[in-house]
Amino acid sequence: MLPVPFRIPASSPFRQAYKSILGKGPRVLPCTRQSRHFIAVMPARESNNTPPKVDFGFELSPMPTNPLGEGKCIRTAAALIIGDEILNGKTLEANSHFFAKYCFEHGIELKRIEVIADDEAEIIEASQRMVKNYDFVVTSGGIGPTHDDITYASLAKAFGQGLAHHTETLRRLDEMNKHRPWISSQTKLQREATQRMALFPERAEVIFVGSDIWVPVVRLEGKLCIFPGIPKLFQIMLTQLTQFLPLPPPSERPLRIQIFTDRPESMIAPYLTTLQARLKSCGIRVGSYPVLGIGVFVSLIGRPVFNSPECITNVVKEVEREIGGKIYNEKQVAEKKKEGAISPLVGSRAVTATNFTCTTSPIKAKI
Repeated sequence: MLPVPFRIPASSPFRQAYKSILGKGPRVLPCTRQSRHFIAVMPARESNNTPPKVDFGFELSPMPTNPLGEGKCIRTAAALIIGDEILNGKTLEANSHFFAKYCFEHGIELKRIEVIADDEAEIIEASQRMVKNYDFVVTSGGIGPTHDDITYASLAKAFGQGLAHHTETLRRLDEMNKHRPWISSQTKLQREATQRMALFPERAEVIFVGSDIWVPVVRLEGKLCIFPGIPKLFQIMLTQLTQFLPLPPPSERPLRIQIFTDRPESMIAPYLTTLQARLKSCGIRVGSYPVLGIGVFVSLIGRPVFNSPECITNVVKEVEREIGGKIYNEKQVAEKKKEGAISPLVGSRAVTATNFTCTTSPIKAKI
């Protein structure tokens, strides 16, 4: 996220509140819609006069029944990112990337990511279509107290529901607000704006996922889960929601192996094309991802449940041999990509066709 800085006036109750939480001295705060809604416990600066984090001890929701049906699990997913600030370049969107990693790690196939404006018609159309087509849909953004936070109202209309304040959410909001110095000076209109954050579609399922976060995950149609746009909150709440979801069994989670070579992508392309054709029937996907001026990562993704360890080992050994590469772990991958980001375009080492040959020998293990 690339926030635009602004300064809170010294007389503002928000300034006083931030000083009580973050310590003495002026602070330059990010001005983004994702960060201006004080939904959760505020981050604290490490200092001697920083008050301790409040543990609200909120109870979690009981485990719900499987909305997909007994014995069924989430197979496909989609993300709907809502916010004008994403589309106009003001805010760098991070939630879809986190969600993509989450889906991969849990064996869910993420089929679609869309970014749309704070527009009722667009929210209605996209949400209805996604709920129809996918098992698990998340929305991000547009659930704060201001006029352009229209996600709850738009989704209520999308699924033929009215809006109603949720009593338990209001109670938790009030409990948290006891620790906010400026709340006592709020006007009636300001209190109404605050309470808009607990105005949900009336037949929605409300899931409280964290003991220290008052805002719940609101679920519609057993599939669509509504999240705040603040990246830190989105990440925490999605992770905490895990225990409430009918996820695929661990045995079905995919395995990703990354092999790095310093050879040009065009030189290994014929071999990779042949390899993918041979491995398609056993569910192994082959991808290639160049690191500018450095080399190429070849990615092998498959589900161990469908392939024996011996089979996967043989595939990896063949790829290493044919492209002159070696396996990299996630830390090594990140370091190599960082190296590529700062590598000069001019003067990088070139590899010619005479440096190596590629064959298409069959994999020994039965696939």
